[in-house]
Amino acid sequence: MSDLKNILTDLKNKKYAPIYFLHGDEPFFIDQISDYIEDNVLDESEKGFNQMVLYGKDVKVEEIVEAAKRFPMMAEYQVIIIKEAQHLASKMAQMESYMANPSSSTILVFNYKYKKPDGRTKVFKNIKKNGLVFESKPIYDDRMPAWITSHLKDRGYSIDPKATQMLVEFIGNDLSRVSNELDKLTIVHKKELPITPQVIEENIGFSKDFNNFELRKAIGSRDTVKVHRIINYFAENPKDNPIVLTTAQLHSFFVQLLKVHGLNDRSPKNVARAVGINPFFVNELMVAVRNYPMKYCSRAIKLILEMDVKSKGVGAHQLSQADLLKETMVKIMAA
Repeated sequence: MSDLKNILTDLKNKKYAPIYFLHGDEPFFIDQISDYIEDNVLDESEKGFNQMVLYGKDVKVEEIVEAAKRFPMMAEYQVIIIKEAQHLASKMAQMESYMANPSSSTILVFNYKYKKPDGRTKVFKNIKKNGLVFESKPIYDDRMPAWITSHLKDRGYSIDPKATQMLVEFIGNDLSRVSNELDKLTIVHKKELPITPQVIEENIGFSKDFNNFELRKAIGSRDTVKVHRIINYFAENPKDNPIVLTTAQLHSFFVQLLKVHGLNDRSPKNVARAVGINPFFVNELMVAVRNYPMKYCSRAIKLILEMDVKSKGVGAHQLSQADLLKETMVKIMAA
């Protein structure tokens, strides 16, 4: 996210563009830039006359252009933020003239979420030439641990790799929710101490001992007793441990094992890079590789896919999700 960091750095240094066109499928980064502009470009005494928030559903293009051409009152800039700007997609061409020659004293921000603009149009080319265009892309699950670590590091905190994995497992790549949970942690936790799994459990409510990450680890080490303890915990807490999430995690686990089996170079660094995990977890993964030869990994994936189909009501003979999981684990670990 170097583009994001560069934009925020320029904003903090009061280097402003006349147009910010923020688009993409990840709303978190769009909001991060837009909120910074809304909160920091003007001081409170200037905002009353020089800052407005409009909505694409309600505003007319002529109103945006007319407002953008006005001069600020007793301030160096005026700020106009268009939220839900994707609703203006069919009308953007009407702003072509303004985008070709935007006012240097206006900061015009478009929050254009979940939609891709047509880059071939003249109005978009004018925006790109005279303003700043930022595409906000989602961060996929395999990149989330690095994002969480970096996000906390920027704020002076550190986090244990296992704690990071817990957050990814339970929240996924919902950046807004992850950020909110991290905000809670930074309020209650001391900067000089790393955020551990215990801290996650005490402050967010995820069990550090009974979760999909620990289930994968127990399967990998063939710890039958622990596997059944975790499954029983899942059965008692089904809302917090949906089988669809467990299925995805187990499928990913055995796919990772297959990738390692296909490597000639199994050095920790190469394994971590090839599989997309923190080097901290390579030893655990290699234990599982030794316990599950390639043909057994393929068989396990087949069993997990069968469990997924049954969990959706196809040929399950009304088995509970816990019983389905137990049945599948017995078959996998009997290999």
